[in-house]
Amino acid sequence: MKQVIQNFKTGNLYVDDVPAPSISRATVLVENKFSLISAGTERSTVSVGKASLIGKAKQRPDLVAQVLQNIKKEGLKATVDKVKTKLDSLKALGYSTSGIVTASMDTNGTFKPGDRVACAGQDYASHSEVVSIPQNLVAKIPDNVSFEEASFTTLGAIALQGVRQANPKLGENVCVIGLGLLGQITCQLLKANGCNVFGIDLSKNLVRISAENGAEKAMLRNDDNLISAIDNFTNGYGFDSVIITAAAPTNDPIELSAEITKKKGKVIVVGAVKMDIPRDPHFYRKELELKLSCSYGPGRYDVNYEELGQDYPFGYVRWTEQRNMGAFLDLISKKAINLEPLITHVFDIQEAEKAYDIVLGKVKEAHLGILLKYKENTCKGLTKFELDTNEIKDINVGFIGAGSFAQSYLIPNVKSNKGSLDTVVTTKGITAKNVGDKFGFNSASSNSEDIYNNEKINTIFIATPHNSHANYTIKGFECDKHVFVEKPLAMDYEELEKVKIAYEQSKSKLMVGFNRRFSPLAKEIKKRFEGAEEPLVVNIRVNAGFIPKDHWTQLEEVGGGRIVGEMCHFIDLMQFFTDAKPISVFADCINSSNSQLKTDDNICIIVKFSDGSIGNLIYLANGDKSLPKEQIEVFGAGKVGIINDFRGGVFHNGNKVEKLKMTGKGHKEEVQAFLEALTLNQESPISFQSIYDTTLATFKIQDSLRTGMPQSIH
Repeated sequence: MKQVIQNFKTGNLYVDDVPAPSISRATVLVENKFSLISAGTERSTVSVGKASLIGKAKQRPDLVAQVLQNIKKEGLKATVDKVKTKLDSLKALGYSTSGIVTASMDTNGTFKPGDRVACAGQDYASHSEVVSIPQNLVAKIPDNVSFEEASFTTLGAIALQGVRQANPKLGENVCVIGLGLLGQITCQLLKANGCNVFGIDLSKNLVRISAENGAEKAMLRNDDNLISAIDNFTNGYGFDSVIITAAAPTNDPIELSAEITKKKGKVIVVGAVKMDIPRDPHFYRKELELKLSCSYGPGRYDVNYEELGQDYPFGYVRWTEQRNMGAFLDLISKKAINLEPLITHVFDIQEAEKAYDIVLGKVKEAHLGILLKYKENTCKGLTKFELDTNEIKDINVGFIGAGSFAQSYLIPNVKSNKGSLDTVVTTKGITAKNVGDKFGFNSASSNSEDIYNNEKINTIFIATPHNSHANYTIKGFECDKHVFVEKPLAMDYEELEKVKIAYEQSKSKLMVGFNRRFSPLAKEIKKRFEGAEEPLVVNIRVNAGFIPKDHWTQLEEVGGGRIVGEMCHFIDLMQFFTDAKPISVFADCINSSNSQLKTDDNICIIVKFSDGSIGNLIYLANGDKSLPKEQIEVFGAGKVGIINDFRGGVFHNGNKVEKLKMTGKGHKEEVQAFLEALTLNQESPISFQSIYDTTLATFKIQDSLRTGMPQSIH
């Protein structure tokens, strides 16, 4: 399918063929008919991509701070590699489309093939022939509303949410500052609500359009008569509310709004403007109310709502993102909103570059609503694209999932260790195409069946969200393919047993990404304890840092939480040092009434091993970032080995201290060890029993927390 793409590294913008996206639970697959270019938002997005590295840094100082923090944690080289991976990516553009449903897996059974729908969402409702949209960001189009009109729905929902924040009453005087596409729609919504609307902008053309289609009066910002005209319009009282829909680098919209709003009036910020709030003379003396409007409405930035399809109860949250979309479509249907005057250009998708030349000012044309038009998709069902022709080797690899972790730590190491990169699969076709081109895969796809059904592929690497690991692994065994799966192997007891049965019935090898045991420091310290013939004590302290509850790794149904998703690393490392089975666990965590904290992110765990060894894991999310993340101590036989965040270590023996100058967490070494085992037809570097015991131990840790009792590991 064709899609508008921007290379974030070079800034180049173009139309290319990419695999169509896949469909999954709580999503709807839609064949686009029209998509709207939001000139203001997309001009800003594209401009960031076209900026130099320094320019990007100036525009995103928050990301620069993250990079500096990451250097402290992982070192310069690892951080540089991560940044290169992020920069060398393809970005999807657009977030407001309309089209026809081709397939649906929505959990409510609302959408059927053939339904006409409007779609919303950055990275979802993109400028592409086919899009896969979360179910709560899709709304049905009334029969008398055209696809062209429906493609405005996302912008309409944003404008509608801004109006709702103002809560205007019939007959009130409302000013809209900024008469771009969002401002024009806002004026029409206010007019439909029975308000007296006054518009302000810097453009004569936009002022004219607003005066003809929404505002009772509209004027230029630099008009000398502006303030006196506002006094006459409001009878000297000022506006009941001001809605700022402008995008401006200065504080002028805020200062102007304070000046022209009545005493105890409201200022609503919808657009991206500078917000240095002047206390005097107006905000303080008038006791003005300042409110921000959050995009499409309630549900925005809520993973449970937007990605998992969990709706809010109608009786408690009347207007959500999806309900705002539906309300806007109803207003179009009732002719309360007229979008035809706002459409200035329509381009076929193949001519999208011409459209962006206008948006970016390369071509000087007055513009407002620019639509991209799509022909019927002639490549239905085609998900795989041939990219290159690598030599087929003994180890021919397919990747399912290729996020930043896989691109930084897995794919490069497969490529440099005798692995032939055959096919890469991701849910978004644009990502598969980008990764395929970047690393030289033979083909890119959004359908995992293109890997499972490929007889040439004998090895699968799985780097997807945690809740899919077990199913992808089992399918790999059923297709007689070796599997490297990132941790965790499974999310619960039932999944783990299914994996075990599938493994025992196959001849395939399994590897889980427990990389720390392969680090040079871990291997060296284990070597120093060989022949000790007595139990060890392993202390591990992890200053993991805070992760919000709504992060995907914390969601029980997606990431499984940090016990299952991360602490498994350290149970495996204890097994590595002791060469023994974990036989029991006891865990306890903090108690807190702070709703932001996930209490089991701050936990102490004791693990007893079959040889009498004991492991202590202290995993913390409430520490300071300046403290290194991981410290491992191994005691036994009069010796002590210490790993300091895998950036160095020390060994104590015979009253002497020896510095260990090795570094690295073992990502390269674990991939190399697995591929060597495949090449030499040897056992996997970690036995299945060890992997099983580690995974089982994490479930027992959860049980210990629930019961307050030690748990045996059978």
